[in-house]
Amino acid sequence: MAKNDESKSERIGFHKGSLSTLTKEREELMRILQIVEQLMQMHVKELKDLGVDLVAQAKAQKTTPTKSLKGKQAIEDVLN
Repeated sequence: MAKNDESKSERIGFHKGSLSTLTKEREELMRILQIVEQLMQMHVKELKDLGVDLVAQAKAQKTTPTKSLKGKQAIEDVLN
């Protein structure tokens, strides 16, 4: 096998391994998001049972300015 072919196969292996790892990370992140969503729904239900009007509060918050994400960069900017 030529040196160039070996380098190419090493690069292919690296990228395949990276994709495999990232796929597992994405699956774990999705699992965590599902748990967070379930917990949020439980709290929403309890607040509704306690008489809290979340819709009215959400509308009131829309009229107030939101915080910008200071110091946060898009992934494209970080990678370039």
